[in-house]
Amino acid sequence: MIVVVPVDPPWDGLALPSLVETTPLTESEASLLSEAATADVLRAAAASGGDLLVNYRDEGTLPDDVDVGEEPEDAIRDLAADALEGLEEVRFERQVGSTRSARIGNTVTHLLEREEVGTVGVLEPTASLVGRSDIDGAAMGLRRHDVVLGPSSGGRVSFAGFTDTIDFAEAYATPALSTLARRTRAAGLDLGFAPVIPSVATESGLCATVAALEAREIAGRPGGEATAATIEELGLAVGEDGRLERR
Repeated sequence: MIVVVPVDPPWDGLALPSLVETTPLTESEASLLSEAATADVLRAAAASGGDLLVNYRDEGTLPDDVDVGEEPEDAIRDLAADALEGLEEVRFERQVGSTRSARIGNTVTHLLEREEVGTVGVLEPTASLVGRSDIDGAAMGLRRHDVVLGPSSGGRVSFAGFTDTIDFAEAYATPALSTLARRTRAAGLDLGFAPVIPSVATESGLCATVAALEAREIAGRPGGEATAATIEELGLAVGEDGRLERR
């Protein structure tokens, strides 16, 4: 399986905008969290049995109001280099399309139809709790099902694996999980599911991640090390009301 991780440059004003709007996090802090979560996801993907493809946004697909301080590809290659031991086995390809749904759809369709790859999995860079076994388990699921979806926070997906194409038009608009499921059934394809993994892109998902990382530390079962370190650095915690707060 080719594991596609669609990555935005972790820049202020671009990274995790929902958190900046709804939580105490500043733009720069959201950028740090985005970079850490992406690092954890890239490490899990690289350790899995799949082939990692980093699908990056370039200037042509970035919003006009984003301050581009350097080449997006350079920023993302630097992020990947810091996260991984080496980039020799990592493939980098730019995204093509006017919307996120179109960009992911174009990548999946190209790999399945043009390159004749057997299975393609799209792994969200915000699913920082994902582990190697989760990815390999989803790949096993694609031997039994045409499409495998991993639910995430707020109706999103943490993983979407395909052996065939579907109608991707606006498929990743929230709620992506139910939309992708409907498109799978409309295409006459069999649907399976992967475990639920929260996304740090939403407050509820970030709170779930904070709590899970704390529980893992107590149990002596590490995971999401970069994200855990950044959460500690930023002093983030889950309040009694279930909302994100500072320690």
